[in-house]
Amino acid sequence: MTLPPTTPRAAMILSAGRGTRMGALTDDCPKPMLMVAGKRLIDHAFMRVAEGGALKVVINLHYLGDRIKTHLAGLTSPEIVYSEEAELLETGGGLVRARPLLGEAPFYAVNSDAIWTGEAPLPTLARAWDPARMDVLMLMAPIRDALAYTRRGDFFLDDDMRPRRRGDADFAPYVYTGAQIMAPAALDGFAEKPFSANEIWDRALAAGRLFGAVHHGGWIDVGTPEGLVTAAAALHREAEPRP
Repeated sequence: MTLPPTTPRAAMILSAGRGTRMGALTDDCPKPMLMVAGKRLIDHAFMRVAEGGALKVVINLHYLGDRIKTHLAGLTSPEIVYSEEAELLETGGGLVRARPLLGEAPFYAVNSDAIWTGEAPLPTLARAWDPARMDVLMLMAPIRDALAYTRRGDFFLDDDMRPRRRGDADFAPYVYTGAQIMAPAALDGFAEKPFSANEIWDRALAAGRLFGAVHHGGWIDVGTPEGLVTAAAALHREAEPRP
């Protein structure tokens, strides 16, 4: 698979959260260490960033982070660096804290609980990334392809792939799938404190520098025990020999 020269070579896997929607499953296990189709969620995420061409991976840690470190201790490629959070900084604050570790070039940011089927998700982003026009490029899926997803969608996409939030509409046809490319400048001016990445996106949206790319395949919302079951079934179906 040939990737363009603008492909990010650094990635962040967001892994610090408590995973409260998983209930008792995360009482003594960090959510990225839960199993799906014979692999830990963090392993699925790690495979995806390597597939996207990343040579360095920053993983943020908070809840039971030592278990993630121990699990990944034997891996040497891509390089792994940890961003430890004494307090949970949420998605936005976690990105700000990790910024010095990610370098000065655009990077991938991937949720550790995202599972995709079909085409490789990060190469899709890399091929659509245009640093001259974009500060953030989000990978989206049509809501019809979002499994175990129970909400009303996140965005509309205009013809030029500029997103609009659902706002007061009853429904939006696209869902953010937990993968994006971000320019470091998108974090300028944000403090290292707990806040949502939605604030970063809203500023990029107002500046006309937030874009979307569409994933052609399935995406599973692995936020609940039901999502784990759905993701495992989807991956098993994809691995079955085709007639």
